[in-house]
Amino acid sequence: MAKPLGPTGEFFRRRDEWRKHPMLSNQLRHATPGLGIALVAFGIYLVGEQVYDKLYKPHPPSSSSSSH
Repeated sequence: MAKPLGPTGEFFRRRDEWRKHPMLSNQLRHATPGLGIALVAFGIYLVGEQVYDKLYKPHPPSSSSSSH
């Protein structure tokens, strides 16, 4: 059986009740509902852009025919 908390234990239990309030738990996830999907989509875009740049590299301009 659990030991009775006494006046000091009750005081601290009441002081810590706010930590378990539903408004404070997991708020960031509910505040930004589409952030995870957006980050994954942005990551796929960045990888796709790198692959595209490697496959279709622009050719360097030939400077042999131009005179300065």
